[in-house]
Amino acid sequence: MWRTIASIVAGLVAWAVVVTILNFGLRAAIPGYHAAEATLQFTMAMKIGRLTEAALTSVAAGAVVSWIDPSKRCVPWLVGLIVLLMFLPVHVSLWSKFPAWYHLAFLVPLAPLVALGGWLVRGAAGVRPATAS
Repeated sequence: MWRTIASIVAGLVAWAVVVTILNFGLRAAIPGYHAAEATLQFTMAMKIGRLTEAALTSVAAGAVVSWIDPSKRCVPWLVGLIVLLMFLPVHVSLWSKFPAWYHLAFLVPLAPLVALGGWLVRGAAGVRPATAS
């Protein structure tokens, strides 16, 4: 149980750390990105960058979860749902600032991408979930 709890906490922390690091990369790679963050006036390239950042971050968080506790296939999904629940109110409050496709492209794949990260780690490690006898 403690390993599962640790994997959830680590997955959430990993999400925050990875997104922060990748955001520094967006600031360095896309001219004007840092200034656009204050006003939320993102270009299409910036929006795609942000969505890519969220996708990579979600996969990384799922990988961390399953690296710590590879025996639980549902835990990456749980972490993905927690992240989704954290971002849902934010996106609802910002709904009018971005097109609907942007919100949906961010929110809908969150949990599946975290689960994908977990699946990739379990598959790479050759871990198979225990079956009931």
